[in-house]
Order: sequence, then C-alpha cells, then structure tokens
Amino acid sequence: MLSQSFRVRCEYGNYTSLGNYSIFAAQIRNSMENLIKEKVSIWLNGNYDQTTKEEVLKLLQTNEKELMDAFYRDLEFGTGGLRGIMGVGTNRMNKYTVGFATQGFVNYLKQQFPNKPLKVAICFDSRNNSKYFAGITADVFSANGIFCYLFEELRPTPELSFAVRELQCDGGVMVTASHNPKEYNGYKAYWNDGAQLIPPHDVNVIAAVEQIASVDDVKWERNLDLVQTIGEEMDDLYLKQVQTLSSANNAIKDAAKNLKIVYTPLHGTGITMVPKALKMWGFENIHIVEEQSVPNGDFPTVVSPNPEEKAAMELALKKAKEIDADLILATDPDADRIAAGIKNLKGEYLLLNGNQVVILLTYYLLSQREAENKLQATDYVIKTIVSTELIPKMANDYGIECFDVLTGFKYIAAVIRENEGKRKYIGGGEESFGYLAGDFVRDKDAVSACCLFAEMAAQATANNSTLYMELLKIYQKYGYYKEDLLSITKKGKEGIEEIKQMMVNYRNHPPKEINGSKVVCIKDYLLHKTEDLITGKTEKIELPTSDVLQFFTEDGSKVSVRPSGTEPKIKYYFAVCHKLSNIDEVEELDKTLAERIEAIKKSIV
Repeated sequence: MLSQSFRVRCEYGNYTSLGNYSIFAAQIRNSMENLIKEKVSIWLNGNYDQTTKEEVLKLLQTNEKELMDAFYRDLEFGTGGLRGIMGVGTNRMNKYTVGFATQGFVNYLKQQFPNKPLKVAICFDSRNNSKYFAGITADVFSANGIFCYLFEELRPTPELSFAVRELQCDGGVMVTASHNPKEYNGYKAYWNDGAQLIPPHDVNVIAAVEQIASVDDVKWERNLDLVQTIGEEMDDLYLKQVQTLSSANNAIKDAAKNLKIVYTPLHGTGITMVPKALKMWGFENIHIVEEQSVPNGDFPTVVSPNPEEKAAMELALKKAKEIDADLILATDPDADRIAAGIKNLKGEYLLLNGNQVVILLTYYLLSQREAENKLQATDYVIKTIVSTELIPKMANDYGIECFDVLTGFKYIAAVIRENEGKRKYIGGGEESFGYLAGDFVRDKDAVSACCLFAEMAAQATANNSTLYMELLKIYQKYGYYKEDLLSITKKGKEGIEEIKQMMVNYRNHPPKEINGSKVVCIKDYLLHKTEDLITGKTEKIELPTSDVLQFFTEDGSKVSVRPSGTEPKIKYYFAVCHKLSNIDEVEELDKTLAERIEAIKKSIV
C-alpha cells in the first residue's frame, strides 16, 4: 500500500517539502476539489517556470483558500478579453493565462484571414506587469508568424485603437485593467476596425482560447524580425486627428489661453497625451496634480484609480481650490475615461457624473455643428441602454437619430462601423465616464474628450457663462434628469454564484411595484423581450444577448440591473426625472429626486 507521502509526491511531483505529508494529504482529500487538484498537479509538473512552481507550492503549503480561488476555474476570456487579479493560477493574470489567450486569438485570426500576412498592434498602461504582459503577447504573436507593432512605452487605450486602424492591422491588444484596483490587470482584444470584439468574433475567440489545452500548445519564442517598436510617430498622427475635432473661433481661443485647468492622470497613461493635446488646442494654463503625475501601478495616492469615485479626485479638488481653477479634468489609468469638475452657482466645485459629461459633450457637438450649418438629418449620436434618457430627447430636438446600444463601448463602435460611409457619427457615450467624438478611434477616448470639455468651458467663458449654467439651461429645456449607480461586490466563487442567483430571482419574480409606483414595462435583454404590463403586449429587442433587466414604473422611474462584465459586481442603475421650471429651484428639485432614488434603492435592492 502506498504511503501518504508517496501519493502526494505522485500527485504533486517533488515540490512538497519533506514532512507534514499527512496534513497536506488530508487538506487535499477533504478540501480541494478533484479539478483543482488536477490543475495544481499540471502546474507543478508541466512546462511552467520554476519560480511559478515555487509560488504554487507556497500556496499549497500555506494558503488553501487562496490556492482554491487561484485554480477553481480558468480566468475567463470574456467578450472583451481578460481581467483578473495578478498571480499564479488558472484564475489569475499571469504569463500563462496571457499566453493562452494570445494563442487562441492567433488561431482565430489565422482562421479568419487565411493565406494573408497578419499584423497586430500591442500597447500597455501603467499597471504593474503591463509592459511584461505586452511583451509576452508580442512573443506569442511573433512566434506564430504575425507581425507586431509594439508600443515602446505606455500609451492610452484610444491610441491603441487608432494605431490598429492607422497601421491597417488585423487585430490589437491593450494590456490594461482600466480603473480596477492595483491588484488587477487585463487584456483587451481588438478587431481590424480598432474596436473591441463583438459577435460573432467575441464568442469565437473565446472558443478558440478554450481549445488551448496545454502550455505546450502555445508558441512562446519571440521572432525578433516580426516585432517593431513604435512611439512618437504614432503620437503625432493621433494628436493631429484629435485636433481636427476643435471648432473654436477666435473668441474661444482667446478664452482658452487664460482658462485655468487642473488635470490629474491618476498615475496613468493620460500624462503622456492629455497635457500635450490641451496645449495643441491653445490651453496654456494647465496645472498637473504632481503627486499623481508619475505613472505608477501601485497607485499610491488612491485606494482605487477610478475617477468615478470622489476619493480618487480629492487631490485634484484640493489643487483646484488652491489656485481657484475654472475646470478640473481627470483620466483613468488607460485614459479612456474622463471625469470633470466645475463650479456651481455658489462657486463650489461639483464633480459631474458620467451622464452629465455625456449630456454636455453631446450638446456642445450638436450645437456647434448646427451653428456652423453642418447639421444633417443623417447625423446621429449613440448612448448605452443604462445611460440618461435626456440624450434621445436632445437628439430628437436637433432632428437626428439616437441609437440605443448595450453596455460596452464596443457596441457604440459597431453602430459606427455599420453606418460608415452612409451617415455621420457625431458622438456617443455611456454613464461610466466614457465618450467618443469623431470616428478615427473606435473606443472611448478621454484625450479628445478632455480637449472638447476644455473648449466647451472656454466657449462658456467667452459667452459670459459657465459650464454649470449651460448644464442648467439644458435641464430647463429637456427636463431635470438625475441618475445614480449602486455596485455591490461579491468576491470569489461564492460571490459569482450569488450574483447569478440574484439575476435569476429578479427574472423569475420581478417586482410589481418600485417605491410604491407600479411597474408598467420590463425589458429583458437576455430573453430579447420587452413586456408592456398594461397591455400585455410583447416586442422583440433587436440587440445582442446580454444579462440585463430594466424595470420602468408609472412615475417615469427606470431601474436597470446587470452583472458587471469586468468585475465581480452586480450593478444597479437608477434614473428619475422631473420638469425644471426655474433655475432657482434646482437645489430643491435635486434633493427631492435624490430622496426618491434612495427610496427606490430600499425598495428593490
């Protein structure tokens, strides 16, 4: 009969320490699932590097819970790529999960473009290991005979999207986890139009990645002849296109020179492009938040580098108060999201939410286009289904169409692609602080958005107004819309299962009323169905499948519920509105609507 120590050595090779075999074996028998044991064994005995094996062994010996979380599943290559905590294991961002993902992407590209020399662009942000993971990505692509344009230093996500198009690549990869905490990294996959993958390519690439069964299925050896670094020459081409979005007249240009701007890149890639772009647009009075100006994957001054969160904006607010700034601008680590702060009627700084950013930018683009007599009936704007309903009202007022798409900027890019050469795309955005003007980039672009926002502020100044006054005028014209977001994090395997069950419960037992107001319509984007609860009629939703539910009530409120596609969270989006008769009533109305939203939260969450 085999001893316990021999059985453990058979399962895990010679990487367990001498002694304590009975304890390890008992832990394995009693606590670890067979699948996890098999995966751990493969990592300890397969063609993985020695350092990785030692880290796995350390988890095996000292942290069973962490070991299980690291191996209980494969890190999902979702519809936008990878995103996860960095570390060893199949459920972590590391050399091997990046390699598997890249090999799957390679295989699909070769299937889609047979007998063609393939090219890709690869970029990375300021996160820890981002440059390393970008290098691994280039290794695998080039080892498979695919030519790689590899950015020599960190650059924003929108520049990667631009480079894919400019260099006529067949695909692209951006190594970033966007605004996630420092423990995370990620890998966004792009198609030849510079947009993230959409159906059918997203699910087909996922299938191709899942077919990579072993570390030995990946080609790891870089072909130096197939890797070319790129840098400033691409910066210049990108910034030249960004500058084409400006519509400033002489009065705006004069105001721009003196506009006092505070900008923070939150330790990210924005520092490489945003200040330079603003100066090209004529803004000279730019004040960088020095503590956050140096790219740093540890994000030492914030808990999370997410400009949506007020805590991340504290240093920018402090600097703005010190110098009496006119405008605050911020970008997340990969500079695809923009945040902005403006002064209210009392001279206090107000951090705008994502919907307000979309409202102001869309209004500016449309009003400028109309003023220049360029507005056409074939022009259009885009928003996501969870974003403010003010945008369709605005578009209708200007006589153009507003497309509604699923959450995720790739769906905005898909509409642009479908209408290319036929209609004029003006701008599109989502409540999560993403906006894109113009179509030379096919992902959200905080670099161009920062420039447009600053120009918009300069225009208001030139007209003896402020951005806050302009926002209030918009609300007075279209109605006061107030939105809020609640994200609930559920960590680990149990959390993911709990989120799934919550969606099942909402779907099988939908609320009949929310905050005392009757639910009159339900939209289910998983079942592609809109149900009118008053008439009993149903309509088909002509959008891709997505696990999203929306409840519309008799009093005009809207509640959207969906699991996050990039984080272990379930998200609730709340929207209410009311007529704003007089600007003097805005504070009281805002308070009333905020109270309504809080009551809605208690009613449904």
